[in-house]
Amino acid sequence: MNRRPEIVHGRVETARQCPSPNQDSRPAECQPSLLVIHGISLPPGEFGGPWIDQLFTNCLDTNHHPFFAEIRDLRVSSHLLIRRDGQLVQYVSLDRRAWHAGRSAFMGRRACNDFAIGIELEGCDDRPYTDAQYAALSPVVAAIRAVYPAIGPHRVVGHCHIAPGRKTDPGPMFQWHRLRQGMLDWQ
Repeated sequence: MNRRPEIVHGRVETARQCPSPNQDSRPAECQPSLLVIHGISLPPGEFGGPWIDQLFTNCLDTNHHPFFAEIRDLRVSSHLLIRRDGQLVQYVSLDRRAWHAGRSAFMGRRACNDFAIGIELEGCDDRPYTDAQYAALSPVVAAIRAVYPAIGPHRVVGHCHIAPGRKTDPGPMFQWHRLRQGMLDWQ
């Protein structure tokens, strides 16, 4: 079992750091109280490569794939990414606002980026996530919840839950029961 990572000043110690410019300060007096699970693959349905890092750091090589021309002007990020092999990458300090949720609402509160932490899983709606990803996700979620106790178990949701009709990730292949069990195991 992986050990629970330490979080110091918003930085996850076990994560490779890849700072994104696509972030800013959270609104005053706004602490994280929601954790959003996402799924991402670039190009769509393909895994590996530098493309997610490049997207989140605004240096995507648009000549590599035709889809990249469609997203060239996006300015997005996430706090964390868990790659297929379980590697953890951090783009934005957990104390800052990453630009991952877009138009969104949770329990009547809009603009989820203000109060959410976003974790991307390298994957897509129609393929299972890997054992290594679940093994990395549970201790990271536990570490985040220890630092931000307002993120209760019912406040760990998918992008699909805060942007229904607009987003489907992490998709039907994501095994919520594995995450829920992992959260219990790490309490």
